[in-house]
Amino acid sequence: MYCVKCRQKRDANNTEEVTMKNGKKAMKGVCSVCGTGMYRIGGAA
Repeated sequence: MYCVKCRQKRDANNTEEVTMKNGKKAMKGVCSVCGTGMYRIGGAA
């Protein structure tokens, strides 16, 4: 996933698959370096 704070692709901790309001799937996690919340729309990371 891409971390907006680090401005680099990073591995995410505590990833979980969530469903958005419009029914699409997304992955939600936490940056392994800075701890910022990360989000990836479109399924598995």
